[in-house]
Amino acid sequence: MVTSSNKKLTILVINLFIIIHRIQYSSAILDPADFLALQSIRKSLEDLPGSDYLSSWDFTSDPCNFAGVFCSGERVVTLNLGDPRAGAPGLSGVLDPAIGKLTNLTEFTVVPGRITGTIPATISELKNLRFFAISRNFLSGEIPATLGELTNLRTLDLSYNQLTGSIPWAVGSLPALTNVVISHNRLSGPLPAFTSQTLTRLDLKHNNLSGSIPPGFIPSSIQHLSLALNRFTGSVEYLLPQLNRLNYLDLSMNRFTGPVPGCVFSFPITTLQLDRNLFSGPVQPFNEVSIQTVDLSHNMLYGEVSPLFSTVQNLYLNNNRFTGSVPNTLVDRLMDGNVQLLYLQHNFLTGVPIKPTEAIPVSSSLCLQYNCMVLPVQTPCPVEAGSQKTRPTTQCMQWKG
Repeated sequence: MVTSSNKKLTILVINLFIIIHRIQYSSAILDPADFLALQSIRKSLEDLPGSDYLSSWDFTSDPCNFAGVFCSGERVVTLNLGDPRAGAPGLSGVLDPAIGKLTNLTEFTVVPGRITGTIPATISELKNLRFFAISRNFLSGEIPATLGELTNLRTLDLSYNQLTGSIPWAVGSLPALTNVVISHNRLSGPLPAFTSQTLTRLDLKHNNLSGSIPPGFIPSSIQHLSLALNRFTGSVEYLLPQLNRLNYLDLSMNRFTGPVPGCVFSFPITTLQLDRNLFSGPVQPFNEVSIQTVDLSHNMLYGEVSPLFSTVQNLYLNNNRFTGSVPNTLVDRLMDGNVQLLYLQHNFLTGVPIKPTEAIPVSSSLCLQYNCMVLPVQTPCPVEAGSQKTRPTTQCMQWKG
């Protein structure tokens, strides 16, 4: 006859067996190398105040249930370090080299925070990695050349860090790249040749990269190209015509020279930013320009202003060497309110078909000062245009275009 105490003992033994079984099952579900790698990664990181991301990393339970950890079978395949919610404070610490032990990883990201130190060279052991993004942290040192071993890598985002050195040529040679974003760092040296024929986005703005960019160094598949705020030199006369799929182009604040290819004004983009370079020569679009904003300011462009710019909503031609009279069609569209901004200051223009009695629409901005003419109308100009209304006659006589 089974007593009540025996029943309780039996139930207790069964429950204990279930608990033991679950513990054994949960610890066996993950490959031991991955388990130890996650432990090392956890020891090198801390939650910033206000973050509780690491609170779920309790190694007495199944690591595949940790926040940001996703498994397939017995291996970790995705590791998203930090809380992805907007405005979360992220993590501090360093990236432990043990990350290289998670050899089945296909995705590795770190949310914005205060991760310092270098990128572990052991990342090169993650041969299955397709997505690698550590943005808006404080990584320093150089980009490991061994990243060039990640032949399956498609997205590389190391933007907004403190990385130095050059971009390894081996990284440019990765065959499957589609997105490369390494903007807002301290990189220097030349641009490597990017050979991936699937590359659609290349964003390297706000670094110290230099040198010329030969044709073929950027594949024709590129759609988004930002090289602004670097020290690139040389001509783009033969480079840009090959990039006929561009829908975003920003080459501003470099030292590019030579002419602006007429084909760029036919690209399907909304903003063309070529300002603050050393471009020279006349500007000759092939057809009416349908780009909303064209910024060619602060260059050495000359010749007459093309009437094909009359369809541009915001046109910056200031601080160049344009001569002649402003086209009637451009002025007409300005007076109709179709041109919202027209900056022509600091050129050598000699006329503009506006009567002194005409009023510029309130919705439009016009600046004409410091040209070779008496201003027909007085309009507000940006502070950087200065206070002098007309260019000295001696300069106007010397400059022939």
